[in-house]
Amino acid sequence: MNSRISQRWRWAPLFAALSLCACGGAGGASGGSTPAPTPTPTPTPSGDTLGIPAGYQLVWSDEFDVAGLPDTSKWAYDVGMNKQGWHNNEKQYYSGPRAQNAEQRGGSLVITARKEQMSSAADWGGQGYTSTRLITAGKADWTYGYFEIRAKLPCGKGTWPAIWMLGSTGGWPAGGELDIMEQVGSNPTRVFSTTHTTSGSGGNGSGAATVVADPCTAFHTYQMEWNAQQIRFGIDGKSHFTYKNAGTGKAQWPFDAPQFLILNIAIGGDLGGPIDDAIFPVTMEVDYVRVYQAPKQ
Repeated sequence: MNSRISQRWRWAPLFAALSLCACGGAGGASGGSTPAPTPTPTPTPSGDTLGIPAGYQLVWSDEFDVAGLPDTSKWAYDVGMNKQGWHNNEKQYYSGPRAQNAEQRGGSLVITARKEQMSSAADWGGQGYTSTRLITAGKADWTYGYFEIRAKLPCGKGTWPAIWMLGSTGGWPAGGELDIMEQVGSNPTRVFSTTHTTSGSGGNGSGAATVVADPCTAFHTYQMEWNAQQIRFGIDGKSHFTYKNAGTGKAQWPFDAPQFLILNIAIGGDLGGPIDDAIFPVTMEVDYVRVYQAPKQ
C-alpha cells in the first residue's frame, strides 16, 4: 500500500454551515463543535442542470454486475492506517478483501459497516467496528471529466459515507480533494459537496449542502463535472455547488492533475459523531460508477 494514500486526507472540524448557493471561491465552511443544522432547500436556477456534456465518451466504469468481491483490476483496499487509527478520531477498521464488508451482489456494490472487532488481524488497532475503503489509486485516475455514481446511503447515528477523490500526487491538501458526496447518518437528508486545497481545507474548504428527502431508502445519482475552468457538483441532474478556477495558481486550483476515486463508510469521529450501536450492520449500495471524458484531440 502506498503510504501516501493513507495520510491525513480528511478534515477534522465539523462544518458549521454550508451555503445553498452555486458559487465558487472560499465561502461556506467553517469549523465547529456541533453538527450543522439541516439547510432549507432553495429552488434550482433555471438551466442549472448537470449531465453528460455533449461529445463526452465513457472511459471507465464499474457496473458491479458480477457477484463476488470487488474487481481487483479496478479497486484496491486502503488499510494503511488501521494499526495507528484513522483520521478525525474515526472508529472503524478498514478491511481488505472480505465479503462481510464489501461484495458485489444483485447488481450493486454493497459496502457494509459492522459492529465487530477484528482482534485476530495483525493490523488491528483496537477498533470496535469494521468497514471498507475502496480506492482506484494505482488502477485508474483522471484529469477532468464527468463523474456519475448512483448510490443508496446508510442511515443511523455515527455513519459517515463518502464518494470522493484525491490528488494522485502532491500530498494533502496541495494535491487537492474533491468530495462528490458526503453525508452523516445523524442528519441524513443533508448531503454536501466540498473542495479542499492549500488555500482552503478542512473546516475552511469550499462547499455547499442540499436536502435530499430519501437518500437512505432510494438510489440517487451523485455527479461532478470537472474541467479547466470550474467544477460543478450535483444530485439527480441538479447542480448545487460550483467551484471556479480563479486563475491565481495551484494553492487555489490544484485540479489540473490526476485524481483517484474513493468509496467508503467511516464510523463516528469528529463529523460522524456519537454512534448508535443498534443500527448495525449498515450498508452503502452503489449501483454503478461511470467516468466520461471529452475525446482527446
